[in-house]
Amino acid sequence: MDDRERKYLDMIAQFPESPLGHFTLGKYYVEVGRFSEAVEPLQRCLAEEPEWTACLIALSDSLIGAGRKGEAIELLERARETPQASHGGLAEEIDERLEDLRD
Repeated sequence: MDDRERKYLDMIAQFPESPLGHFTLGKYYVEVGRFSEAVEPLQRCLAEEPEWTACLIALSDSLIGAGRKGEAIELLERARETPQASHGGLAEEIDERLEDLRD
């Protein structure tokens, strides 16, 4: 366990109901290629904040890495419908990811 992982686990221990700690831990696991481990904290984050677009995208990344492409597509479709997706270029990014997965 490195310092970043320890910091995120400590954050979750201090504030277990806060989705932020679960999100950052899950994102960290995706970054380091621990895709299967990323699923649970990201799902926990979405249980508290179901329309958190960045979390939906991160969870889709973890599912792709874990070989669960169909579930990832469903999450990206859900992310595309969130209010945050209409800001900036996020909708286009999600559309590109969906197109890549469907090819």
